[in-house]
Amino acid sequence: MGNRANKRFPTHHGYGDVGISRFFVLYVAQVAWFGLGIYLYSDAFWPSTCTPENVLEIYGCSMRLPENGGWREAALLTWLWATPILILLEISRRMAKEER
Repeated sequence: MGNRANKRFPTHHGYGDVGISRFFVLYVAQVAWFGLGIYLYSDAFWPSTCTPENVLEIYGCSMRLPENGGWREAALLTWLWATPILILLEISRRMAKEER
């Protein structure tokens, strides 16, 4: 019976081909995610003792963003630390897919 279910739904659990609409939505979501980061970064208020000028300084100063108490700063902190995690998860997913 389990074998029959596998034949009925061969695209379940990530094994199916990605259709053009899903492909388009994935890239629109990525552009929107990075657009959100740019928006949050452009409007964020950085503490006067920590004004970053490069990526390393941005991550170094990011823990001080919530000192202001604004929602943009808290959202930017979350965005800054979630983005590398999401990228690493995608890389690990693709590497695991190649091993199969």
